[in-house]
Order: sequence, then structure tokens, then C-alpha cells
Amino acid sequence: MGLISYFASFLPDVPWHFWGSVDSLLQGLVGACAVSVLYNLMKVHLYIVCLNDPDKQKEAAQLRAQSPIMDFLHLSLLSLLFSLLGPRVGALVVLEFSLRAVSMVLSANKGAQSSQLFLLCQFSLGCGVSCSLDYLHEGAPHRTWNLLLAVGLSGLILWQSRRMCRHVGILYQLHSGERYCGVCLSLLACWRDIPPFLWRALKVAFWVSDLAAVAVINRDFLSTSEAMRFWTPLTICYTLLVIYMQEEQHQNPSEQMAYQTVFVRMGGLLILMMTVGRWADILHIFISLTGELWCLLHAGVMLRLCREQDFAERMSNPRKYPVSRAPKSTREGRTLQRETSLEE
Repeated sequence: MGLISYFASFLPDVPWHFWGSVDSLLQGLVGACAVSVLYNLMKVHLYIVCLNDPDKQKEAAQLRAQSPIMDFLHLSLLSLLFSLLGPRVGALVVLEFSLRAVSMVLSANKGAQSSQLFLLCQFSLGCGVSCSLDYLHEGAPHRTWNLLLAVGLSGLILWQSRRMCRHVGILYQLHSGERYCGVCLSLLACWRDIPPFLWRALKVAFWVSDLAAVAVINRDFLSTSEAMRFWTPLTICYTLLVIYMQEEQHQNPSEQMAYQTVFVRMGGLLILMMTVGRWADILHIFISLTGELWCLLHAGVMLRLCREQDFAERMSNPRKYPVSRAPKSTREGRTLQRETSLEE
């Protein structure tokens, strides 16, 4: 330590705001790595699903044709957005998605998994990771070094997931048929376990993120009454948003509805921040809107596949997914038929 301090004494002093910018960039990079790992694992799963279905060979070719340049652009853009996004708005995005995800799962099938959630949560997951790192490293003496270590570990995991994704896209069909590649044989045996694994990992990630989000929001308030003036309209706004979006998703579960949901969510959050927030929060909401739209656009083919998969499961398990009651015209016809039989 003495030798390091000796050499460090010759270096010019770096202002504090510079280190704050570096820390924000490192947090954003870790969040972007988490989103990319989720994307790669879901891509592997959906690619194998398409290969096993003769009617989805076109989608399999589309997944295989995605270039590494787009993946690098995806990682770079998300890193920039997460580093610019303030922890306050990021915490609000995490809490809103957590409430919406719980509502979707409970209304779908009493805790069943929805494959669309793995892709709809991408930007919220990155916000949650960045927000958690900001909270956990608050006041840490070696904050930058810890974040550098986190970047290294997350980069290693991302590199391995990309290697597997490229390997599966090029050689899975050959190796699974010849049965001599360990990676492809493992995926052949347990590719169905990828969604449950991601489900458990996302539960832990969002549980930690929700706790960190509440702490990040509350640290700006000096009194309980001030916090209540913020949390009360926030709770009402989020509850109304979740109810509205849940009805719309049931009536029209389409790609257009996914984009419309993003605009409704960000619009509600914008109105709320204009009432009880700061001007910087409004700018961060537009940054969040850009990130949400980019994640949906980048995962367009995969979202369509997940939507079709959820619809097929719903049709194949009618007992698990209760259908609506008979329409009014059907009930009136049955009543008229009973009255006619009684008259006879």
C-alpha cells in the first residue's frame, strides 16, 4: 500500500465529479451486461424451440442471422442510457414493472410463467441492477474498484453467454444429431430448464432491486409527511396504470399493444414527476422511454415467438386458463329454449 500511495502522489488530483461519472458509467455497463445475458439465454431457448417446430424454420433463420454488430450496438447504447439515467427514475421504473409483473402472473394462472415477461423486463432489469449497485456502494471507500470488479465478472458471464449463443446458432443442429458436443448435448437434454432458471434469477434480482429502489427514493425525503406526499399519488397512479394495462393486454395482446403500454407507462410517470418530481426527472423519463423502445425493437422476433408460445399454451390448457363466461346472446337463447319447452 505504501508503494501504491507513493506512485499515486505523482498523479494529478482528479475532481470528485469525474469519479462520479466513472461510477455511473460502470454501473450502467453492469446493467447492460445483465440485460444482454438475459437476451442471449432467451435467444438460445427460442432458437431450439424453433428448430423443433417445422413451421418455425423461418424464425430460426432470423434468430441465427442477427449480426454481432447489433449486439455490440445494443450493449453500448444500453450502457450509455443506464449511465445517464438517474437512480430516482430508475427506481420508479423497477417498482412499476414489479407491480405489473405480479399482476400479470396472478391474473394469468395463479403464479404461472409468461415467456413474454422475460423480454418485457429487459430495461427494468438493467435499471434494477444499476439502482442496486448505486445503493449498495453508497459511501463505500473503494466504490470504483468494486464496480470495476463487478464489470469484469459481468463481462465474463456475457462473453460466455455470447459464445454459447453463437455456437448454438451455427453448430447445434449438427452436434445434436451427431451427439458428440458437450454443450449441445447438455442443451438437448435440459433446454426446457432455461426459462425456470431465468425465472428464479429474475425473482432474486427484482426482490433486491425493489428493496434498493425504495431506499433510493426515501433517502431524498427529510420527513415522513414529505414521503407520504410522494408515495400516495405514486401508489394511486401505479395502481390505475396496472389495472388499465391488464385489461388492454387481455383484450388485444399484440405487438402494437406492447409499444402502446410503454407510452402509457412513461406518460403516467411523466405526469406524476411534473407534479411531485424534479425537472431532471423529466429528462430521465425520456431516457427511460428510449431504452424501453429500443429493447422492444431489438427483441421484435423473439417477442412475437413468445406471444405465440403463450397463446399456444393457453389454448392447450383451457382448464388452467379459465375462459370468459358465455356471451349474452347465448344465455338469452338458452332461456328462450327453456321457456319454449315449458309451454309445450
